[in-house]
Amino acid sequence: MDTKVARFNGTKRVIGTKTCIFWLNGRCNRDNCRFLHGEPSTHSWNHNERKGRFSSTPYHNPNKSLPKHNASSTLSNRRVGDDKFPPKCNKKTVFIRKTGDDKSPPRHETESLLNRKTEDEKSHPKDATIGDDSKKTQVAKVSPKQVCKYWMNGDCVRGEHCQNLHSWFYGDGFATLAKLQGHKKLVTGIGLPHGSNKLYSGSTDGTLRTWDCVTGQCTNLMNLGAEATSLISEGPWIFVGLHNIVKAWNTQTASHLTLDGPKGRVLSMVVGNDTLLAGAEDGVISAWRGSSKSESPFELVASLRGHTKSVVCLAVGCNKMLYSGSKDQSIKVWDLDTFECKMTLNAHTDEVTSLICWDNFLLSGSSDCTIKVWYKTVEDTLEVAYSHNVENGVVALSGMTDPENKPILFCSTSDNSVRLYELPSFAERGRLFAKQEVGLIHTAPGGLFFTGDRTGLLTVWKWLEKPKVAASS
Repeated sequence: MDTKVARFNGTKRVIGTKTCIFWLNGRCNRDNCRFLHGEPSTHSWNHNERKGRFSSTPYHNPNKSLPKHNASSTLSNRRVGDDKFPPKCNKKTVFIRKTGDDKSPPRHETESLLNRKTEDEKSHPKDATIGDDSKKTQVAKVSPKQVCKYWMNGDCVRGEHCQNLHSWFYGDGFATLAKLQGHKKLVTGIGLPHGSNKLYSGSTDGTLRTWDCVTGQCTNLMNLGAEATSLISEGPWIFVGLHNIVKAWNTQTASHLTLDGPKGRVLSMVVGNDTLLAGAEDGVISAWRGSSKSESPFELVASLRGHTKSVVCLAVGCNKMLYSGSKDQSIKVWDLDTFECKMTLNAHTDEVTSLICWDNFLLSGSSDCTIKVWYKTVEDTLEVAYSHNVENGVVALSGMTDPENKPILFCSTSDNSVRLYELPSFAERGRLFAKQEVGLIHTAPGGLFFTGDRTGLLTVWKWLEKPKVAASS
């Protein structure tokens, strides 16, 4: 078969004698199209045979054969950006990679999704080989990392030939259990009170929704009158952070009360050492403890001051220590017995957006596109043991173990995705995708985890138990 070879950026491309029908219609925008962008020398075309939109090339006399075109010159002169519908792949066409020379991998292949090099997120999977041992041709396989935005809107026409994912996640061992739709804006927190079969969710749309855990239906809608910027549960209590106050509901007694003290929006809350702690927009952390007073079961016992900007995340670790992250780019460590600040950590260069304590380690995520793992030294100070770079700013972190008891870190980033990392290697196990930024990741018993995004969608996920093989008798 007569072939033509074009070189682009050090990559050889083998082109067959078949002419690209999309090029004929002036709609092919592929730099590495696997078909001819020109007429083959062994065939004459009549311009009346062309269907659809004509190309920008001059029309030819139907009684004369079209002149031969050089593949490289034709590609360089074609109309860029016209094509929205690339042709189907020619299975007989291969890409020949020059070792160490190719910087632009070919189109993604679905079968390599889970075969990528997990120890390096940006590295390419191992190349497959075809042909005999004497002449092996390298075929690059690259996994798609993004969900197709046209598929998200229901109008992708490329089907199985689309280079991006047509799925809300990739990875194995977990699946979508339910999608809870009702909120109109960012879901900021969920609560699963002890002894209840209800799930509570708060949103910046100013509502508190109650969901039936069996049917997945919303059973109650409460208008809070202000944005719910945080929500947690502890025992039978639901705590909702609003502007200047924290609302508390007891799901067993149906009683409710208001906790005063914060200034501005309450952006984060946590319970530790029998203390409710709330970080506010003014940089102060308010602390309440149980009270014997009849008018309120909670009493404001301290206000932790030290941050110069909003406190956006809180975490309680071992030895009764509280960790707070702020827009002032710092992490502060507090003693929950004395409420004194023990140290300030300044390794991040942007807002500290999320903190979690895991065993004896502290993990921090930041808008500076890093996840830092902290450990305690013999001098009782905290130092960074490892810093993992991500492509976009970190929005939220959470963690749990999979059915095989492997620790999994969830990392939401500003590109509307959530990465699943296996610790301690940070090998990527999969990704979750959303239409807008995922601001909430919540883990629960029974292999459940939840994600909430800025569209108001609350998605329930579940780890899949691997089938157990019965012992043979």
